[in-house]
Amino acid sequence: MASNTDHLEALISTPNEGQAAMIVSALKDRGIDAVAEGGLTAGFRAETFGEVKIMVWRHDLDRARQALAEYRNAVSDIDWDEVDVGEVE
Repeated sequence: MASNTDHLEALISTPNEGQAAMIVSALKDRGIDAVAEGGLTAGFRAETFGEVKIMVWRHDLDRARQALAEYRNAVSDIDWDEVDVGEVE
């Protein structure tokens, strides 16, 4: 629970809502409250760059950074040639 002096801070930005949702989910799996902000502008197609920010409480920021590093390491270890994604329809 956040204290009266606590506030949300940006952990990282991603170019789309899908990536942000995966990171938010990974953080929540580790007990860290996180939300994604900016999804509407990230999907806007008008020759402008958008971003989705993953926001966490300030008191969780260090733990969130560590969790993000662990998540990135786990994802980079996936051998996608070995993953069964089903048959092409």
